[in-house]
Amino acid sequence: MLMSNTDRPARLHYMANGFRVLTPGSHVTCAISGAAIDLDDLRYWSVARQEAYADAAFALEAETRG
Repeated sequence: MLMSNTDRPARLHYMANGFRVLTPGSHVTCAISGAAIDLDDLRYWSVARQEAYADAAFALEAETRG
């Protein structure tokens, strides 16, 4: 039986110009809001903190928190 990545969180390694999938899945979780982010919609992350963000406002909030 083939395993589907539907509704399973992915594990990623975030890099400056993209990310590498370490564990396949359909989404990651926003570090600030806890919202699921489809991998196709993922645009914001922190290389230093290895965190994903749902949008630019959450990325800015994470940056100002330190």
